Amino acid sequence: MNLPFLKKSGDALPQGVSRPTWVVLDLAGDYPALNPGNPLAALLNRQETLEGLTARLERLERAEWLHGVLVRFGAYSAGLATSRAIRDALARLSEHKRTVAFVSSLGMPNLLAASGAGEIVSPESAEVNVLGLGMEVTYLGAFLKRHGVTFENLRIREYKSALTRFSDDQMDPHNREQLTRLLDSMEGSWAEDLAAARGLSVDAVRGWLDHPVSSATAALQAGLIDRVAYEDELVGPATRPMGAVLDLLKPAGRAGRRAGRVAVVPVVGTIMTGRSQRNPLPIFGGVTAGSDTVVAALKRAGQDEQTKAVVLYVDSGGGSALASDLIWREVSVLEGLGKPVVAVMGGVAASGGYYVLAGARHVVASPYTITGSIGVVSGKPVLEEFNRRQGLNPEAVTRHDAGLIYSPSRPFSASQRELMERSIEEVYDRFTARVAQGRGLTQERVNELGRGRIWSGQDALQHGLVDELGDLHTGIRRACELSGLPYGAPTWTATPKARGPLPEFVQEAGREAAGLTLTAGLWPESGVLMLLDSDLRVR
Repeated sequence: MNLPFLKKSGDALPQGVSRPTWVVLDLAGDYPALNPGNPLAALLNRQETLEGLTARLERLERAEWLHGVLVRFGAYSAGLATSRAIRDALARLSEHKRTVAFVSSLGMPNLLAASGAGEIVSPESAEVNVLGLGMEVTYLGAFLKRHGVTFENLRIREYKSALTRFSDDQMDPHNREQLTRLLDSMEGSWAEDLAAARGLSVDAVRGWLDHPVSSATAALQAGLIDRVAYEDELVGPATRPMGAVLDLLKPAGRAGRRAGRVAVVPVVGTIMTGRSQRNPLPIFGGVTAGSDTVVAALKRAGQDEQTKAVVLYVDSGGGSALASDLIWREVSVLEGLGKPVVAVMGGVAASGGYYVLAGARHVVASPYTITGSIGVVSGKPVLEEFNRRQGLNPEAVTRHDAGLIYSPSRPFSASQRELMERSIEEVYDRFTARVAQGRGLTQERVNELGRGRIWSGQDALQHGLVDELGDLHTGIRRACELSGLPYGAPTWTATPKARGPLPEFVQEAGREAAGLTLTAGLWPESGVLMLLDSDLRVR
């Protein structure tokens, strides 16, 4: 951070002051939850993570010479679930240090995060965009038909909307109902969180959304912020940037490893069979959570004698039904070994992302998590008319009608459709049975909550799909409690054991650098999917 009015670390402090009294901490980016699990990836990673930020805040908390922290929100892009976790981390810091958040562009996520600080300050020229939440889904059905492409969409059940934007030309009533409820729940949680932090009534905070303010002065009058001031008015001569004081901060005092530790296993991205991949071109797959990689990491955590509990961190809208079941199975094995598993949901833990954690001992979600979507979908694009228009003539030879079931050249035949419908019904029955077993519910009740319907974390708590509202910090504390470890026990991100002549992380880094991890998508590798609509974004 380069602020022209902030003195550099080499400049002398005021007479009589041996150490800085204030530190400026810059917040920017979207803050993914965890640092990379392997050493090389961690070394090369330049993106700030929530794990790293939390560790910095804990070190500031222990600095006896420090009076306060100015938290400067820059190009901040984290979602609501992450913002709530940052709010809680700042609130823990505020119990020990004076904290001031400087927010030049007020939006719902960064205002939520900043509410953990003791004071919120904005400049007179601040942009104020506290306007409520919304979603927009673009339906491609009519567009595709115009170009000779239709889409087969088999789903269980009426709320399962993962493929409807390809097959339909408008939102159906069931999807509109669930999205409306989702936004109502999230806005309600946001109002309650801000009301508690700002010492206001929930109705007063809801008034910010019903009658939006448009200036910092109006925001001050309405209680959104505590002061209107510019950044240079907040720092004194004994203020230094975070980078200038790192060598003065004490590392965390951890319990000895002999007492045991907690493994964290991430499931981030689309769930697929094979190995996890991180593709720099999202159109070809983006980040995937490969069942081989996740299962191997869980096995390693199970075999590690020092690991007493496991936190499964899930930020995924699902994917392959097969891959999801393989991960679920390994979670169940860990529970059988006497190593409790605590599942923590990120911004999304839905469909297959819910399936993988259904067997966990304890489930933690943010009120802003999108979860549920207990349902199944399958389908395919049909290029029959497109091929005819372009003069293309795919010819196929097969001895069995089902052999061409995933061919995009023709729609499902009657027998193929019957087979697919039977298949997804069987997967849905297994899905609801897994959830019923893990959550202590009847399968009939899970079906009532399922049917493809999405829930906010807040609503999921009320329906028994999660146990507690919180974040990764909460999940680690629960893992310590369940395994008899003290708070502050060491944590480690479990990764698969190295294979071959080079450590696995070196091989993986080489593949990523060479750009060899492209994937064309889920078909035909996974014909039956437990997938959330990837176009759902809360804004």
